[in-house]
Amino acid sequence: MLSKNSFREKRLKKELTVLGNASCQLAGATYMEIHQAGGGINFTVEHTRQASEEELFISLQQRLQCMMRAGTTLVECKSGYGLSLDTELKMLRVIERARRELDIGISATYCGAHSVPKGKTATEATDDIISNHLPKLKELGRSGEIHVDSIDVFCEKGVFDLDSTRRILQNGKDIGLQINFHGDELHPMKAAELGAELGAQAISHLEEVSDEGITAMATAGCSAVLLPTTAYMLRLKQPRARKMLDEGVIVALGSDFNPNAYCFSMPVVMHLACVNMRMSMPEALAAATINAAYALGKSHTHGSLEVGKQGDLIIISSSRWEHLIYQFGGHHELIEYVIAKGKVIYKK
Repeated sequence: MLSKNSFREKRLKKELTVLGNASCQLAGATYMEIHQAGGGINFTVEHTRQASEEELFISLQQRLQCMMRAGTTLVECKSGYGLSLDTELKMLRVIERARRELDIGISATYCGAHSVPKGKTATEATDDIISNHLPKLKELGRSGEIHVDSIDVFCEKGVFDLDSTRRILQNGKDIGLQINFHGDELHPMKAAELGAELGAQAISHLEEVSDEGITAMATAGCSAVLLPTTAYMLRLKQPRARKMLDEGVIVALGSDFNPNAYCFSMPVVMHLACVNMRMSMPEALAAATINAAYALGKSHTHGSLEVGKQGDLIIISSSRWEHLIYQFGGHHELIEYVIAKGKVIYKK
């Protein structure tokens, strides 16, 4: 006889084959159940490895254009759906091409530690990243072939533990990458404390962050990138935005756009932050602009209209700016112009 858990896993694998990840989520499967059944990151990795660079570029270009129409002028683009060195580099080359050819600003993040590849242990994957991936990134960065700004690790139970995360992040920092990683999302891992200790620029997710972790982040000037779409899609408890703000943490907002949270729209993200995380509209706007730029290490050039910065803004057709957040959906009717570096990159 099959155990209940074994039966559920077999059913999930069948649903993944027929329906894909989103249908399993909507049917009530948890993130880790889908992951362990071969879906989630693993499912996307398989398809990313099969895709050509041109196919990936066309897909990325279309998605970035959707984000521009929703008012985004600077976006963090991550690898992480390759896991093998060859496919991670393929993704980073695509991101680099987009950075050079498209009007939208791009900050590139290497996320080779997004999941443990099939056939490897977490320790083996960690050793591979440190011994092979990072030296290659350093080499390609020096030659000018690619430019990578940050390093990310999925620090999570059943993925990369705290010790492996520390090793990868420290080695990434040693070659000049900013630390900006997944932490305390599904389980309390003390990732916030680790990030503060390592001088991380930012930590994302943080649904399960401890009080001590919040205090450590505030003291270290480490920003919290909160992702309302992820908590919404995965039915997680909301990140404690109010506690973080009250403690002096620099709170940023992101869309976490990926197959698991398919949202192009920062106005929707801000709306969810106000409704579900009890942020005020001015707090949400700051979190999506100047604080988000800070999380990418770019607040000296982006995130606000100031002399010496690069002139990114949107012009909306509304009596009040708050309608961009207050209005749930239909923001394309509000946004008249999107301007980056003083150039109109979208006009309604």
